[in-house]
Parts: sequence; structure tokens; C-alpha cells
Amino acid sequence: MSMLLTGSVSSVPRREDGLRLLVTRFRGRGLSADAYDVWMANLGPSEALLRSFLDGAVAWKEFGRNYRDEMFAPSSIDDRNETIRNRGQLHSMRLIKHLAEAGPVTLLCHCHGDATECHRFLLRDLILSKKV
Repeated sequence: MSMLLTGSVSSVPRREDGLRLLVTRFRGRGLSADAYDVWMANLGPSEALLRSFLDGAVAWKEFGRNYRDEMFAPSSIDDRNETIRNRGQLHSMRLIKHLAEAGPVTLLCHCHGDATECHRFLLRDLILSKKV
């Protein structure tokens, strides 16, 4: 049984959170390192995608599709590898999936705790899917 949770990095850390992962490209100015255990910038949406959503140029549904594509897109380093490919952030997501089977893991973002349109939910769904 998976214990993969989501939350806001501004929330007070709780014991039930388990491993707190900040999954954003930006750590955030003035954010104490005590607010999270590990920063995994590779799991946040690209700067361009995030800006387009925040500016209203991209609707939530399109943002979700583009975010999923980014998570499974090959890395630029893959052009130099003939056999072993990164396949986006697949390995990081697979690791989180296994960690969440052993104990609680909380995916954190800068969005407010009760936000409904946040990539942390998309990421949780991707991790729990059969694609990972």
C-alpha cells in the first residue's frame, strides 16, 4: 500500500508527512531547508511551462498534458547515449514509488495547501500509475 501524500512547503512539517520532497524548479527565496528533506527540482514543471500557466496562456488541462510529456521526455544527455536512456524523470518517480510503499512520502510545492490545480497532484498520479 502506497503512502504518497501531497502538501504545501509552507505547511508546518508533521511526523505523518514522512519524507518531505520539494518537487519544484525553484527552491524559493528565504525558504528554510528545514521545510523539506530533499529538493528534487527535476520533478517540477519547466520554467516556460509554469510561466505560461501562471500567466493564463495555458489552461490547466493543457498544462497537465504538457507536464506529463515533460516527465517522460528524453533528456538532452540521451543524444550522447546509444543504449541507456534517461526517459525524463522516470527513475526519480520509480524511486519515490518504492519509498512510498515503505513509508509516508509527501510531495511539496509552493502552492497553497488547499490548491486544486497544482502539479504535485499530477506528479502523484503519474507515480502511482502503471507507467512508472
